[in-house]
Amino acid sequence: MPNEKADLIATHLKEATFSKQEIFLQEGQISRYSYFLEKGFVRCFTIDLEGTEITTRIFSAPDFINDYLSFFKRQPSRENYEAVTDCVVKTLDFESAQYCFHNIPEFREWGRMMLTMNYVSLHNHMLAMHQETAEERYANLLTQNPSIIQHVPLKIIASYLGITDTSLSRIRRNLKRNIDF
Repeated sequence: MPNEKADLIATHLKEATFSKQEIFLQEGQISRYSYFLEKGFVRCFTIDLEGTEITTRIFSAPDFINDYLSFFKRQPSRENYEAVTDCVVKTLDFESAQYCFHNIPEFREWGRMMLTMNYVSLHNHMLAMHQETAEERYANLLTQNPSIIQHVPLKIIASYLGITDTSLSRIRRNLKRNIDF
């Protein structure tokens, strides 16, 4: 992307911070912003029929965070977005995003790429939940993004992997035992 286009996009971005455990998009609200996570960790979660929080996504910097349906379709979010750690983000409001999409072809192409990458990530996670063991899902997370293991509470990781905290502790203990031998 040419520097002048990047500079034009940058004029639409605003810096914001979120404190640890701050929910910055709550289920039922319409997302007013897209976020670029510069520092920190964020989780996306929903509440199941039994009232349990289920983590559906974990973001680590640098990453792009967007509830696409809520932001672009202007409909209430069906999930909650919470800062797991203190976070620094750049925000882009809806009107600015629309301006950039309509006036900057490189931004439009970047948006298409981000949408595709998000779909692939969600699709792979959905398949993993049905085609991989809990041990394999944990090992893949450990390989693909070890910083999550270091900075996100195990209860959140267990929820994301679709297992209990106790099962995750057992998996971690067995993995450590296998590494030590």
